[in-house]
Amino acid sequence: MKIKTFEFNIMEFSGSLGDLGTLIPLSLGMIIVCGLNTSTVLVMIGLFYVASGLFFKLPVPVQPLKLVAAIAIANPSKITPEIISGASIIFGIILLFSGLTGFIDKLSKLFKKPIIRGIQLGLGLILAQKGMTFIMDPSLFNWNQNLLEINGYSLPLNLLIGIMMIGLTLIFLNNKKFPTALIIVAIGICIGILSGRMNETSFETGSTGFSLTIPSFENMFTALFLLVIPQIPLTIGNAVIGTADTCFSLFGKNKKTKNISYRSLANSMGIINCMVGFLGGMPMCHGAGGLAAHYRFGARTGGSNIMIGLVFMVSGIFFGKMSFAVLSCLPNAVFGTLLLFTGLELSILIRDLDQKKDIFIALLIACIAISTNNMGVAFISGMLTDQLIKWKRIEL
Repeated sequence: MKIKTFEFNIMEFSGSLGDLGTLIPLSLGMIIVCGLNTSTVLVMIGLFYVASGLFFKLPVPVQPLKLVAAIAIANPSKITPEIISGASIIFGIILLFSGLTGFIDKLSKLFKKPIIRGIQLGLGLILAQKGMTFIMDPSLFNWNQNLLEINGYSLPLNLLIGIMMIGLTLIFLNNKKFPTALIIVAIGICIGILSGRMNETSFETGSTGFSLTIPSFENMFTALFLLVIPQIPLTIGNAVIGTADTCFSLFGKNKKTKNISYRSLANSMGIINCMVGFLGGMPMCHGAGGLAAHYRFGARTGGSNIMIGLVFMVSGIFFGKMSFAVLSCLPNAVFGTLLLFTGLELSILIRDLDQKKDIFIALLIACIAISTNNMGVAFISGMLTDQLIKWKRIEL
């Protein structure tokens, strides 16, 4: 049977939208709060998507480096665009070194199956929790804290829309004629337009410009300690080991996944982050959650990546000045719904653990991840607990 490597249909396109719940809010935050260039961010996202689709031939996701984005958005006065560029370059060099030398394979030995499943479960529950936060948010749109007033009353329209979106997702979840993600994203944009989110938007075409960024030694030093070091455990555990394992879990170990390896994932992220750093874009990675999102909403081949990648590239090059406004039209409830179902899809991967000790380790990591919101701490705690159980031969 011939394996299809590229398909370009409505289901693949629907699947390509599955990870917008993670990608768009953080990207908008990096643009609005941190001052990154809109066109650069969009074009580099698109380029990474297309390159990943062509090489891996699977819906391997493109995501912001979550911890880097979160720290930068929370501290815009300390984290400048130059520091963010420095973080991308350092991170890219570290990943390339790990991939090209094979050091990533040695690191992977620390990530045994129950630890990987714990990271996936923890991340899945965090995504689901974040999704519910978006749905329960009283504000309808991202970066807008005002409630929508109708006849003097504040109505929880975002929650009502969220309930509707969850219902539609369940109804059309396995429908190939009416892909779920496509439906709820389209409805979300319509709601944004009808709510007046684009009334003051200039529909001028063209990019917002591109420029070369050379971070100073001071920027690089700050980036290393504030952004890169905290991000490393999460990236190795989720973007490399977790993504590869999730890929094998969803697609099997066969010709379809022949290009998936710890080295190839580390190298792809290393190359793009070095490029992004010098162009002033947003630091990026792959991710188990994003893969689960694309798969959950219909993506099965690299065609999904190519389609969404071209959308981002065209938007950045020709419509950079108005793309931001269109993306910000999506209500919080849409982001929340995408994140909720992505988190649930990722969490379910724990089902193949059958030993009590392994389940205990996975649950422990997930609980620590949720309580601390720090995947690095959760990983180290789980690894130490696993070694303690083996050392003392503890029976659970």
